[in-house]
Amino acid sequence: MLNNVREELNRFAKYVVSQSRANLTRGKKNSSKELYNSLDYDINVSKNSFELSFLMEEYGVFQDKGVKGTKSNYLENKDSPFSYKSKGGKRGLKGMPPPKAFDKWIVRKGLKGIRNKKGQFISRKSLKFMIARSVFEKGIKASMFFTKPFEKAFKNLPKELVDAYRLDVEQLIKTTVNNR
Repeated sequence: MLNNVREELNRFAKYVVSQSRANLTRGKKNSSKELYNSLDYDINVSKNSFELSFLMEEYGVFQDKGVKGTKSNYLENKDSPFSYKSKGGKRGLKGMPPPKAFDKWIVRKGLKGIRNKKGQFISRKSLKFMIARSVFEKGIKASMFFTKPFEKAFKNLPKELVDAYRLDVEQLIKTTVNNR
């Protein structure tokens, strides 16, 4: 039932996922491919309802909407519902991100041989801490990798969805009439 609606939702979701992946790659936010590979959708259609869910790694929403820092903020984050706080709280991410979270990222980015002001090499442990503190203070810049393609496709969806629903209803009426 509602095959045309399912097909239209499927087309919408495929577009959003493919454009979101392209935005991650273009925006150089795809170093581990974890978020890229996690992007997916799920469609459930029953006799009289339908549901579309988009799936991604939990941190994807922070990459998309951004996170406000404790000391400064990116202009793109002004509408972000997320912020770093020293104590946590409503929509606040409690404390600084764990430095160990940046270990593999540092390796993938090839960051090594960085020197301090005295000309000494910085240890990886110190580098991880410095990056974590910087993210905590400055925040995460909103990339809108998912929001932009979703909003663009959503503008076209209502008319196409109504047309698809109309076709499904017409088919239901034809089937009902022919079976009597």
